[in-house]
Amino acid sequence: MASLVSSPFTLPSSKPDQLHSLAQKRLFLHSFLPKKAGYNGSSKSSLRVKCAAVGNGLFTQTSPEVRRIVPENDQNLPTVKIVYVVLEAQYQSSLTAAVLALNSKRKHASFEVVGYLVEELRDASTYETFCKDLEDANVFIGSLIFVEELALKIKAAVEKERDRLDAVLVFPSMPEVMRLNKLGSFSMSQLGQSKSPFFQLFKRKKPQSAGFADSMLKLVRTLPKVLKYLPSDKAQDARLYILSLQFWLGGSPDNLQNFLKMISGSYIPALKGTKIEYSEPVLYLDNGIWHPLAPCMYDDVKEYLNWYGTRRDANEKLKSPNAPVIGLVLQRSHIVTGDDGHYVAVIMELEARGAKVIPIFAGGLDFSGPVEKFFIDPITKKPFVNSVVSLTGFALVGGPARQDHPRAVEALMKLDVPYIVALPLVFQTTEEWLNSTLGLHPIQVALQVALPELDGGMEPIVFAGRDPKTGNHDLFSLQRTFNFS
Repeated sequence: MASLVSSPFTLPSSKPDQLHSLAQKRLFLHSFLPKKAGYNGSSKSSLRVKCAAVGNGLFTQTSPEVRRIVPENDQNLPTVKIVYVVLEAQYQSSLTAAVLALNSKRKHASFEVVGYLVEELRDASTYETFCKDLEDANVFIGSLIFVEELALKIKAAVEKERDRLDAVLVFPSMPEVMRLNKLGSFSMSQLGQSKSPFFQLFKRKKPQSAGFADSMLKLVRTLPKVLKYLPSDKAQDARLYILSLQFWLGGSPDNLQNFLKMISGSYIPALKGTKIEYSEPVLYLDNGIWHPLAPCMYDDVKEYLNWYGTRRDANEKLKSPNAPVIGLVLQRSHIVTGDDGHYVAVIMELEARGAKVIPIFAGGLDFSGPVEKFFIDPITKKPFVNSVVSLTGFALVGGPARQDHPRAVEALMKLDVPYIVALPLVFQTTEEWLNSTLGLHPIQVALQVALPELDGGMEPIVFAGRDPKTGNHDLFSLQRTFNFS
């Protein structure tokens, strides 16, 4: 999938007019199909088509420069340079807001930041720029790096600078990248080998599995409280790593501001001895129900439905017990980072058309538990919902990592309602997708079309695009997406 090589194949020529009409519709083969004049009229003949990819058309062309912030350091403050690599773009606007807010205060340090999406590193010139950025960086951050060939490229680049970097923070990713972690005396170089109870967690759960992510979530809830009272420097560095993960999973601009303050004040040599105050991370539910108009996240579906019945903005049709109920599956990271516009639009549109919604989310990569907890009545074992639409695009269990289809199928069989997987553009911007001769990015086809179908997901369709400048998602026409009449 790394490249599309030129390869001949045969198309039947019995309906050349239809083939040419496909070309006019700008579908996959439109650049390569012959014109009508090339058809010789023989029903036994065949058309030989040679398909070749030109340039880098398979992969995103978004420039990381849209995520670069260079401060105006007019007070000669120490500069802290941060380079980050993430799977998806939802952290872009949140991290950008955090850095701009810190720089506007002109206190302690100036922050320079540049971010890369994992798939952008397939491009040779972008990868070269990434390596160059690492040469004078203070901090490297990586998250959800699960594509093996790219994980190895990132590992090779960061390893060269690891000893010089002041901090390396890698959150759930492949083991090769997780071992790069370095925070003071805390390191994950012995990941899967050490007899330390901390590392035994990683040995039991493979770092690319959904169970590993769930174990990490449990860990971040409890370990900082224990490590806080241990005197050794190693314990404190481990505590700050877990706090970093809490800040990162919290994802809001405020959480990320405090995350950068904590790391800078603790590990940047130029700031040693400077007391940089930061607040503890604001924690959100790992799994729950979220509605943009609700006063809080809900951990109980009946509490959520009670609130739903008291809404003053909802008409009687929506509150009716006979109203259809649609379960929505959302990614927690989009909610906490504020990249939720496409979710809000879907919820508002469905409600405007008379459907109740129960939008659930999960902090890990396993949505089967929340599906059973929030969509099925624990007493009657009957579903609360008439259908389910996943807006993540990913498999129900495993997300962009390792899928567990039997577990997903088991949960969906208990639910026994139609299950649709709609997908937001992840590896392309809206413009790139609309202008592409190849259509959907091949990695996204694999992760967000093919794999969800193994769970039983149907009708895969793009429902939201991504803005190249902000990284935020916007909604396409719901008339087109869900085929409303």
